[in-house]
Amino acid sequence: MTDLADSIESMEQLATVWRAMVLDRDADADVRDLPGIAVRWADSRFAFWNCLTLTDVGADPVLAERRLTQAADIMRAKRQPGFLWVFEGLLDGEARAGLTAAAERAGLAYAFPGTGMAGDMLPLPEPAHPDLTFVRVRTDEQLRAYADLNSRAYGFPLEHGRDGLVGSTLWKNDVHAYLGMRGDEPVTCAATVEAEGRLFVALVATDPRWERRGYGEAVTRKALHEGARATGLTRATLHATVAGAPVYPRIGFRPNSPLRFFTLR
Repeated sequence: MTDLADSIESMEQLATVWRAMVLDRDADADVRDLPGIAVRWADSRFAFWNCLTLTDVGADPVLAERRLTQAADIMRAKRQPGFLWVFEGLLDGEARAGLTAAAERAGLAYAFPGTGMAGDMLPLPEPAHPDLTFVRVRTDEQLRAYADLNSRAYGFPLEHGRDGLVGSTLWKNDVHAYLGMRGDEPVTCAATVEAEGRLFVALVATDPRWERRGYGEAVTRKALHEGARATGLTRATLHATVAGAPVYPRIGFRPNSPLRFFTLR
């Protein structure tokens, strides 16, 4: 059974971090906390910076469907596509069971699953991998490499990832973002950022040509190690994809709320 407090933490961490990320991309971005919906929408070509999430706790089927309809209406008014994140642990059992059908009635399509995770595991030992050296992202060239790794991993055009990250001062100065390098080639990346007394793990990606070698785990450990060393924080949170979900428990994360991502149909 999902712990409700953990599900609330997972949702609130998303809303906090995405506020900073979206406003970093565009100071005039649509960042609002509406009844039951957090809007974090940069209208960027990088679809992850266009985000809505439902925030009601214990929503029943009627309320959940109303929020889904409202979210779809907000998404239709935007130029660029994005995602609605739904934390299943915030819905009551009946609303969870009927979520996909209610989303379809609202004009939304199920995109992919995820899992909220958190853990009190910091600090971690200094990480190492025999194939990799780690470089902190400090320049636009390094940030472009970070963006390109995410684009390749998630199937986005390269220019879309670059639209989301290149030029950011937040990512070069305040985010503990690291590239894992095989020689001179960046092959994996991960980042942590401080958020309300926790480290939030963001945009972990590995070039598909170099998967299944432990690179993603190694660079995530590096980002967590350096973030904890800089901040003194001991708790971390993240939202895992299906590919990442088996990796993070080895680091010390515990799953909490299942996630469903929706796009406009």
